[in-house]
Amino acid sequence: MLVYFVVIWFIALTLHECAHGYVAYRMGDPTAKNMGRLTLNPVKHIDPIGLVMILVIGFGWAKPVPINPRNFRNPKKGMAFSALAGPVSNLLMAILGVIISKILLVAVFKGQLYTFDYATSAFSINNFAESALNFFGLFAQLNVWFAVFNLIPIPPLDGSRVVSFFLPYKLSYYYNYIERYGFLILILLLNMGRLSRYIGFFRYLDLVAGLQHVANWVLYAINWAINPIFELFVR
Repeated sequence: MLVYFVVIWFIALTLHECAHGYVAYRMGDPTAKNMGRLTLNPVKHIDPIGLVMILVIGFGWAKPVPINPRNFRNPKKGMAFSALAGPVSNLLMAILGVIISKILLVAVFKGQLYTFDYATSAFSINNFAESALNFFGLFAQLNVWFAVFNLIPIPPLDGSRVVSFFLPYKLSYYYNYIERYGFLILILLLNMGRLSRYIGFFRYLDLVAGLQHVANWVLYAINWAINPIFELFVR
């Protein structure tokens, strides 16, 4: 599962950053394209410190795609749409992961991915199917998590760019000013669950628990929307 996690992390964050750069390019900013960041080569998107953090504590980041808002015809709109493209790409990957998992389950249900054990005279799911189900199940879960996490409205996360779009220019300026403290705020919020062991009040501010509830709900909604289609194939 650790290998799956690392592979999925590379895929998800690479496409996430590419989505930022592509939408920015389509809206008039060629900065990411000119710097060679519109590529699916994960090496171009790796941040060394972020990679070490993801391997050590399970929380890390990729190298942000460079965007110059001055190139946009409408800077606020361009920043909001290019920021939103990242989480949307993760949600689309999550949907793809759920669809592939459902296809595998249909194949299993129809007996196409079973092996027969002559020693026990019993059928069991074969190793390929089990590994694939584990991979794409985790693929969907992690991409939903990435999408939900990045939509937190704390600068410099993507959600803050979307919120900034709806604020008046002056208020937007002050809102984005807290970006220099954003990382520290996130670290504090991500550790509220641990602090709740000592001070019970902090459980109400536990960001990780809240994100997990939202991610579970989003994953449930995706499954709920897709299930009726695959029930037709099972029948």
